[in-house]
Amino acid sequence: MEEEKREVKEIQRTIIPIQAQNKVSEEEFLSVLRMAAPGTSLRTALDGALKAGKGALIVVENENLLPIMDGGFRVNCRFTPQRVIELTKMDGAIILSKDLRRINHANVLLTPESVIKSSETGTRHKAAERTAKQASTLVIAISERKHEVSMFYKTMRYTLKNTDEILRKANEHIQLLEKQRELFDRHTDKLNRLELRNYPSLHQSLQVIQKGRMIQKIAEDMKRYLVELGNEGTLLKARLKEITTGIEKETNLVIKDYTKLDIKKSKILLETLSYDELMDHENLLRVLAYEKATQTMPIKGWRILSKTSLPESDIAQIIKNSGSLGKALHSGIHAYQDVIGGDKAALFKEELDKIKLNV
Repeated sequence: MEEEKREVKEIQRTIIPIQAQNKVSEEEFLSVLRMAAPGTSLRTALDGALKAGKGALIVVENENLLPIMDGGFRVNCRFTPQRVIELTKMDGAIILSKDLRRINHANVLLTPESVIKSSETGTRHKAAERTAKQASTLVIAISERKHEVSMFYKTMRYTLKNTDEILRKANEHIQLLEKQRELFDRHTDKLNRLELRNYPSLHQSLQVIQKGRMIQKIAEDMKRYLVELGNEGTLLKARLKEITTGIEKETNLVIKDYTKLDIKKSKILLETLSYDELMDHENLLRVLAYEKATQTMPIKGWRILSKTSLPESDIAQIIKNSGSLGKALHSGIHAYQDVIGGDKAALFKEELDKIKLNV
């Protein structure tokens, strides 16, 4: 248990610190990151400006921006990274079209309301934060002194990370996922053996649910890295998919077998748990509506029976007819024939026998 707690602390340490406020949804945040991911023209422009040692303000135009704009001149040309880099030599803001395909204005003075609160100290970053809040748009501030790019969107502020740093952290996440997947498979195999011998185990089901949800949470955080990596994260994306394949389905089926609640309610409760809360089995017991892990009761057997080729509707009929996994496993073929028909029953019986032999 102590080793697992240390692993959780490591997971928490390596998670990207997202600074988005409540007013910016996760989807909005990821959309903003995609705009400036490696491989995009905008990211090429930002990296080029940093390399040239230039500071800049770049704003995505919308209907709320016009009252904040003062001076400057109209450019109205196709967006290219080279043109943006050249325009950063001027002091004013560069205004891009909504689709980022055109440069509309340059050398613009931004005049957002000074009463809007700002946590920034520099003039450029204050203007960026206030403009983003007032116009509800994306504003990018490039700091030549700090050599960094800050993205402001509505009430969110996020500093773009170096690609090498993100790759390092993403690889740490992959290693954590591989270890958690190994533990998940080990606990699942043990649960298989117990259930196929008609010994349902609430304690073992908690182990599977815990590891399954842990993997899902790490994978959710990993997706943020992949978005920010853009085309640099293609191989990691493939590996993430490989590691997490089947995790959500298997975890949900364990919940479906063991919960005393509706599965949707249990899933909602489970998704609210933090990494630390997942480590406490008392919280997982509450998710399934149990008071203690020693309680035992027959389970329906959705997870084991779903390993056969029967559709969900037929499995539901078998579960309804048998009442428990034990009866479903040890009934004769005639019992299956009465429920799903002769041909299906023969195949179902054959598949169940193979499952028993392979465990």
